[in-house]
Amino acid sequence: MTELGKADFGVKTFFAKSHPNDKCGSNGLPLTPNSIKILGRFQGLTTIHHPRLCRYIDISKGRHERLIVVSEYYKDNLLKIGKTGKYGSVEELLTLAYEVLEGLVYLNRKSITHRNLSKSNILFDTKGNVKLSEYGLYHVTEYGANVSFPIGLPEYMPPEVLCDCPIETDEHADTETVVTDPCGPKTDVWSLGVILLEVFTNVDLWEGLSNPQKIYRTVEFLNEGKHPFDFYTEEYSLQDKIKVLPEGVLDFLRNCLTVNSKERPSPECLLQYKIFSEHNANKKPYKNGFRMFTVQLRSKDLELSPYDENGYTEDHLSERSMDEVYYLWRLAGGDLEGVLKSQGLVKTKPPVTLIPNFCTGDGDVFGQKRDRAELLDNTIVVLSQEQLRNRLSEVDEKAYYPLIHTDDDMTEFKRMPKSSSAADLLETASLPLIIREKDVEYQIEVDIPRCHQYHQLLSSPTAHAKFKRVLKAWVYYNPQYVYWQGLDSLCAPFLALNFNDEALAFSCLQAFIPKYLHNFFMKDNSAVIQEYLCVFSHLIAFHDPELSNHLEGIGFIPDLYAIPWFLTMYAHVFPLHKLVHLWDTLLLGNSSFPLCIGVAILTQLKSQLISFGFNECILLFSDMPEINIELCVQDSIRIFCNTPKSAIYRQHARPAKKTIKADSRPNLSYYSRDYNDQPTNDLSMEPKTIEELRAVKCPHISAEDMIELGEFSGPVQSKSPTKRKHNSKPMLLVIDVRVQEEFNKGTIPSSINIPFQSAFCPEGNLNPCPAVTTLNAHPLQVKVVVGGRNKNALNFANELVRLGYKKVCVLHKGIDVLRNTSILTIPPADI
Repeated sequence: MTELGKADFGVKTFFAKSHPNDKCGSNGLPLTPNSIKILGRFQGLTTIHHPRLCRYIDISKGRHERLIVVSEYYKDNLLKIGKTGKYGSVEELLTLAYEVLEGLVYLNRKSITHRNLSKSNILFDTKGNVKLSEYGLYHVTEYGANVSFPIGLPEYMPPEVLCDCPIETDEHADTETVVTDPCGPKTDVWSLGVILLEVFTNVDLWEGLSNPQKIYRTVEFLNEGKHPFDFYTEEYSLQDKIKVLPEGVLDFLRNCLTVNSKERPSPECLLQYKIFSEHNANKKPYKNGFRMFTVQLRSKDLELSPYDENGYTEDHLSERSMDEVYYLWRLAGGDLEGVLKSQGLVKTKPPVTLIPNFCTGDGDVFGQKRDRAELLDNTIVVLSQEQLRNRLSEVDEKAYYPLIHTDDDMTEFKRMPKSSSAADLLETASLPLIIREKDVEYQIEVDIPRCHQYHQLLSSPTAHAKFKRVLKAWVYYNPQYVYWQGLDSLCAPFLALNFNDEALAFSCLQAFIPKYLHNFFMKDNSAVIQEYLCVFSHLIAFHDPELSNHLEGIGFIPDLYAIPWFLTMYAHVFPLHKLVHLWDTLLLGNSSFPLCIGVAILTQLKSQLISFGFNECILLFSDMPEINIELCVQDSIRIFCNTPKSAIYRQHARPAKKTIKADSRPNLSYYSRDYNDQPTNDLSMEPKTIEELRAVKCPHISAEDMIELGEFSGPVQSKSPTKRKHNSKPMLLVIDVRVQEEFNKGTIPSSINIPFQSAFCPEGNLNPCPAVTTLNAHPLQVKVVVGGRNKNALNFANELVRLGYKKVCVLHKGIDVLRNTSILTIPPADI
C-alpha cells in the first residue's frame, strides 16, 4: 500500500489520434479508437509500485478522444532544484544518478522504456528522494503510434531516435498489429547523461535554439566524428567545470553519451559501476506488495521506529493509500474535467469553425486547421484536497483505522459462529500454456470483439488479449466441456474486476461455473437446458399463474427468450454496472437463485407482457428493455425466500455430492445450501424425466420439505421465511384430492379434502363447498396437492394454475410416501 503522505494528485490531459470517419477493419467492425487502446494498456501501469516512481492512479476518457491521467505528483523537480547548484557536488550527483537508474531498471524489468526523461519529469518527494514521472506515456501510446505528437524533448533524445521515423500501424490488417519498442532501455541512458552533464555544470545545452535547430546540431556533431561528451564540453567551454570530476564519473558520462546504441550500456549495467559501490552496499530491498493468500512472512524485514508521542499526526488522511484518497476525492464531488476547465485546458469552439472546406465521397476532409489542442500540453494541474478534507473534518479518527479493535469488539467477534471452512485456503490457479485448438481459437476470435463493446476497458486490444488467455485456460482445464457462445460474456465481469490479475479472474470463472452452470457447457447440453427451462416455467406458474397462462396461451415459451439469460447468468443482457449489483446478491444464494431472478424480470415486465401478443413479445425481448435492477434484486430475494427448496430441484444442479460426514454441521438456514447437497432418504426428491416435468404446470415438493415447512414433526432448528411464524396462520395448505373414503382412512394433519372427480363444474370452475371456501381464504399460502398413485393430483394442480391460484405444487410420490411415517392421522368426523 502506497500511502498518500505529502504527495499531491497531478492531472494531465492529451488527445489520442483520431481514425477517419466510417472506417472499418478487415473483420467488418469499426476500428478500435486509439483512446480505448491507451485505456487498456494503462491498466498495467496502475500495478507499478516503486520508491523511485510516481504512481499512476486513474485514467478517464472524455469526448473527442480526450484522455485525462491522474498520477502521484510533487511540486519540486530537477528543473527547479538543478538551478540552485545543489548538484555541483560529486556526491549529490552520484546519488541523483543512482536513484534515477533504480527507477529505470525497475521499469526495464517491466518491459517499459521511459523515452520521456527530462529535468521536469524527475521529481523529488518531501525527503528529497527521486520520483520519476511521465514514464508511462510512451508505453501506453504503443510507442507513439496512438498519438499525433512526438514524445520526449529533442535536447534529450539520442541520435537513433532523431533519425528514426514515426511508427505507423496497418489499421486494415487481418489481426491486431503488434507494435514493438523501436528504442529500448538504452535510450534513457543517453537522456540521463545529458541531464547529469547539465545539472553538474548548471548549463542548459541547446538553450535558445528551436527544435529543428536542436535536431540539426545533433546530426552535425555526428558528422564531425567527435565524441558527444567532448563536443558538448568544447561547444559550451565546460572543461574547467568537469575537470574536478573523478575519472570513474567521467567514464560514466562518456559511456552514457555513446553514439552507437549497441555499445551504450543499459541502466542495469550502469548500476554495477564502481562509483555506485557504496550506494549498492547500503541499498535496502524493495518488496512490491504481496499477492492474495500469500504465506510469506510480511513482517520479516519490518523496522518500527521508536515510539514518539510528539510524532502523533492529526492528518489521518495522509496515512491512507493513494487509491483510497482519490476514491474519496471523487465521492466528495471531484470532477476531473471540471478541474481542467477551470484552468483553461478544456476549451470549446463554435461548431461553425470546425467545418472543413472540402469533403470527398470517401469521407476524407480537407481545409481544416489543425487543432493545437491535439498536441501535447505538459501542463499539470494539482487536484485540491481542500473540499475532501473539509468533508472529513467531522469524521471520528477511529474510522481511519478499522482494524483496531477494543475489548468489546473482540467479545462480539468471539460470539460469531465459525464457518466449517474458515481455515481452508484456496490456491489461485495458474494459467496454462498457449492452447492451439483451431476451432476454439476461431470462435473466441469472433466472439471477443463483440463482447461488451460499450465498456471502455473491455473493448481495448489489451482486454481482448486477456480474454483469449483466460478463455483458452478455461477450455484447457475443463476438457469435459466445450466452448459455447456466451462464455465470453460470463468471463467479462471477472476480467473487468481483476484486470491486472488474469489468474484470479480465471479462478473466479472456474469456481463460478460449477456452482451455477454445472454441465451447461457440455457438447450435448440439451437435457440440462430443457430441465432448467421446465423448472423455470414451473416457478413462473407458482408465483404468477396469470402471466404463465398468458405466455403459454400465445406460445411464448422460455425457450425463445431465456436461454441467453441462464447460459450467461444475465451477463449477456445486462450492462456490467447493473450486472455487478445483481451478482452481489446472486453469489449469496444457491444454484436456484438465477431462476428467481428470471421470474423477477418477468414480474417487472408483466404489465407489458399481459397486453402483448406473440410478435410483440418477440420484439420486446429482441432488445432487452430497461430493467430497474434494484427492484429486480428485491423481487428475486422475495421469490427465493417464498419458494420451497425442493420446488426448484434440478438433478443437474450440482456435481455428484461427496459422502456426508456423520458429524457434519446441520443447516442453520433453510436456504444455506443446495437441496442436492443434503443427505437423501425415502422422503427426498428424485430426478424426473423431461416428459414428466412437461406434464405438469407447477412444481413438485418433496415429503421431507413439506414436513419441515409445515412442522408436522414438531419445531425444527432451521430458519425459513416460507414456514409459519409465531402466532400466525399456517404457511402450508394441504389439499387432498382423493375420494372421501380414502381420505377418511388417513391423511395429513390440517388438510382439506376436495375429491378430484367432483371438484369442477362443467364451466371449469371449482364447485362451491366448505373446502373450496377454505382454499379461497388462504391465497398466499403454499398449496400442496396430495393424491394417490393416479394422475388426479397432477391434473387438479394444473386446473388450479389455470384458474389463477398462486403457489400451487404437487407432493412428490403422493400420499404413499408418508405411509411409513407417523404423520398420517384420521380426520375428525365433521370434515
